[in-house]
Amino acid sequence: MKASAAVVRNIGGPFEIEDVEIEAPRGDEVLVRMVGVGVCHTDLVARDGFPVPMPIVLGHEGSGVVELVGPDVKGLAVGDHVVLSFNSCNNCGTCADDLPAYCQNFLAENFAGVRLADGSTSISKGEEVIHGNFFGQSSFATHAISHERNTVKVDKSLPLELLGPLGCGVQTGAGAAVISLGLKAGQSLAIFGGGAVGLSALLGARAIDAGTVIVVEPNEGRRKLALELGASHVIDPMNCDDVLEKIKKLGGGAGVNHALDTTGIPDVIAVAVETMTANGMLGLIGVPPPEAMIPANMMSMLVRGGIGVKFITEGDADPHIFIPQMIKWYQDGKFPFHRLVKTFPFAQINEAARSSESGEAIKPVLVF
Repeated sequence: MKASAAVVRNIGGPFEIEDVEIEAPRGDEVLVRMVGVGVCHTDLVARDGFPVPMPIVLGHEGSGVVELVGPDVKGLAVGDHVVLSFNSCNNCGTCADDLPAYCQNFLAENFAGVRLADGSTSISKGEEVIHGNFFGQSSFATHAISHERNTVKVDKSLPLELLGPLGCGVQTGAGAAVISLGLKAGQSLAIFGGGAVGLSALLGARAIDAGTVIVVEPNEGRRKLALELGASHVIDPMNCDDVLEKIKKLGGGAGVNHALDTTGIPDVIAVAVETMTANGMLGLIGVPPPEAMIPANMMSMLVRGGIGVKFITEGDADPHIFIPQMIKWYQDGKFPFHRLVKTFPFAQINEAARSSESGEAIKPVLVF
């Protein structure tokens, strides 16, 4: 079928809206007419040089309506409203342990740009092959091919155009807090970075009735929004002489139960790892410099007792479980993720990308 897609042809190049052809779904594949799609930092990293084949259609926070299903699809039907998430193999040990975010084939399943079974792609332009299957969807297009295992059915009463970020960025932040770190009601959390992932962690913490939540963020507008979304305190690191001591004081004197870094900046992580009390876990989500080492004092971690550091992928979430959980929180008025969203017409995808990079938009969402 004919579709319009935002194609990246060169590293660092623009998204170019082009007419393409999309194959009918095979096997467990699903053809989805896109209604909305979030712009995630990972899309921009891939555009700018993370190793994916080009030309390629990116996009991995899609939401839309099922138009066709492959012959092996059992749980979805034409007309279903769906949210698309990351792909996984469903065959490895970690998938068998219900940890699809740590699929042993995660990189290939999400970044190879082709169907792994035969190296084909569902997208073409005349005789030219256009790579797809990015995160099992390539949803920067009017239509996308996903897979039953990364396609989550949602209620038709929901604002479908806004739901795409639940499949990655919002899921990553909220899942990091409540699943990866195991934050419990009444416990305290320090969040470094108030972008889409950090503020989603705040939303997750508030949804489970966490105690003190501190957000460290240099952008004044984002600090203000964090307070509106339920942060107990915000800290401007550019105007605070000692962020560590400030967090310890706000956390009751000794610090916080857990901490989460979304920046990937070693100097920030060095502070974050010192903020926690016994059995505290520091979650790392931001992409660090390739040569960076974890800047942690081992003796300090020892004497505080049980301090840990964990890199987090997709909030440790199983999308078929956690996306419905976030939606339930949203319906109950406890998870206003829509406050993070700024919408753009699909044709303005490059403007949306620039808005994300400049910090003007926390979570750009393209609507069709």
